[in-house]
Formats: sequence, C-alpha cells, structure tokens
Amino acid sequence: MAKIKVCVIFGGVSNEHEVSLMSAKSVIDNIPTDKYDVVKVGITKKGRWLFFPGSTDEIISGAWHEHPDNVPCLISPDRATKGLIKMDGTNITIEKIDVVLPVMHGKNGEDGTLQGLLEMSGIPYCGCGVTASRLCMDKMHANMTFDQAGIPRCKWDYMMDYEMDNFDAIARRVEEKLGYPIFVKPANSGSSVGVSKAADRRQLKDAVSAALAHDNKVIFEEFVSGHEVECAVFGNPPELIASEVGEIGASAAFYDYEDKYFSGTSKTYIPAHLDEETRNKIREIAKKAFTVMDCKGLSRVDFFVKEDGTILLNEINTLPGFTKISMYPRLMQHSGMSYPQLIDGIITLALEGAVDER
Repeated sequence: MAKIKVCVIFGGVSNEHEVSLMSAKSVIDNIPTDKYDVVKVGITKKGRWLFFPGSTDEIISGAWHEHPDNVPCLISPDRATKGLIKMDGTNITIEKIDVVLPVMHGKNGEDGTLQGLLEMSGIPYCGCGVTASRLCMDKMHANMTFDQAGIPRCKWDYMMDYEMDNFDAIARRVEEKLGYPIFVKPANSGSSVGVSKAADRRQLKDAVSAALAHDNKVIFEEFVSGHEVECAVFGNPPELIASEVGEIGASAAFYDYEDKYFSGTSKTYIPAHLDEETRNKIREIAKKAFTVMDCKGLSRVDFFVKEDGTILLNEINTLPGFTKISMYPRLMQHSGMSYPQLIDGIITLALEGAVDER
C-alpha cells in the first residue's frame, strides 16, 4: 500500500515564525513514517516558499532557508495540479500531495489566508477552515460571536488604530468599564505576542502602542483573578473529544511568550486544580465554543475560572503550539493519545473531511 504524502508547511511571515519552527520539528519528528511520506515546505520571514530537503535540526536552528538544495516552490490554486510546483531554474516539476499539514502560528498561516489558498487548490488540509481560522484569530470578532452565542467571557472592549488621537476619551471609557489592572492585546496575534498588563493610564497608553505594533485593532480585557486553564478539542463535529483540563501556573506576571516557548519555568498541572464537576463543565463549553466557531480537526480552548467558580472563556487557538512543552499535545497524551497517534489522527480527520465534502 502506497504511503500518504503529507506536506508540512512551516515558518511564515509572522511574529510567531520561531514558534512555528519549534512546532514543525516536533511534528515532523513524530509523524509515523510507516504510513506517511513527508514533504517539507518552509516559508521565510520575507514570504519566500522553499521546498526544503534537509533535517529538522536545521529547522530548529533557523538555518533551514540556507540549505543548498532548497528549491523555490508554490502551491497552485489550479485544482488540476493538486500539488507543489517546484521551480529549479528552468526545470519545473510538480510533486503531487495527498494532504497539507500547516504548522503555522499567527498571521499569514493561522488566520485563514493559507486555508483559503488550500481551499482553492482542492488539496485536503489539517485543522480549521477559512471561517473558523479567521474568526478565532481576530479576538474582536471572536468576542462578539461568543457574546452572541451566550458563551460567558470576561468584560472587554476594543479600539482601532485611527482612534489613538482620542485616546484619553477611550481610556476613560475602558477604565470605567473594566477597572485596573487591564490586559491589552493585539486583536490578531497569538502566543502572547504584544500582550501587556497595565496598572494605570500611562501604562495603558504604552501597552496600546505596543499592541498596535502588531495589529490595527487593540483588545482590552478585565483582570480575572483565578485559574488559567486549557482544554484540547479533537475531532470533526459532531464527534468531538474534549481532553482533561490543564492548568497553567505562570512564572511571570502572566503566561507570556518567553514562558510559553523558551524559559519553560511555568508550572502546568493535568488535571487542573479544580473539582471534577467544574472540569466537566469546562469540557462541555469547550466543545460548544468549538462548534459555534465552525472549528474542525483541532483547537485549544482557553478559560479563566474565578475564585467563586465562574467559568469564563478566554480564546480559541486553532493551530496551537506543538512544541515539546506545548499544552495541546500534552493534554491529548494525558487523554491516552500518544504524540504520533495525535498527528496520525489529525491527518486522518483532514482526509475524512475531504471525502465527506466530495
């Protein structure tokens, strides 16, 4: 039986480029090689697509884009191609692909842009589609959808970049609505990039400026005292698996980019320090949010649980980190699915979904 050819795409024009490299190494190293042939495509920070024949050690080091045997390539939106077009000088070849596994985080990979190209190409791909990817990535529109669906979340507000000239008026509104401290986030970013915690108006303005360096919209959120927990959801609706709930004890003022991917000094607990009834409620809300946002394949759903037991949705991450310390694979492993089984399952879901759509 012929192996299934999987194209793993990594890197990208994103402030989470380095996280993608770490995730890609873990994913590629754990794909069951008895079932799959792996084709590796890296996207540089400047947006150049390269067919990469080297090792995962070169990916993690960041040297992959300098490999002498790299070949410029692209995925054609022409459905007759269903593969990679490799352009080695004047020699143009097509490498057929059965399924794409995007290991991309942030803009230009997790936000529906890559998914749109893959929809046009007709090549099955892992994870959420265009609508869910775009909606979950944009925290402003995601929050509006959660509010409309009656999914409880913390108090929040937003502003656009062109409103900066009217900052004091916006600050007064946000202060009255949320109170300090206030979390400030770019609307379209992940891995806690550009996120700050403000204790007064001066810090609030600095935090807004920092967030606007990553996006044109800023989200304000009230500070929630309590447990920060996460639930992994796997499957295609209506058949969903919600993992045990995990808890993060951040080593910094909040669970920031450095803590998530580099320092590894935060404490994680599976199961979370919550009673079984609360954990089960979180799992049910996670599945509801996953379905409401039209997710498929996989997503990590993040929550806050207040001291009085109130459960508040934080956000959905449609392409969560897959590094060796990332919560999504750890939660699924706790649920009895090994890392190779998880990757196999995600690919299988993509292929099954493609058959259903035909």
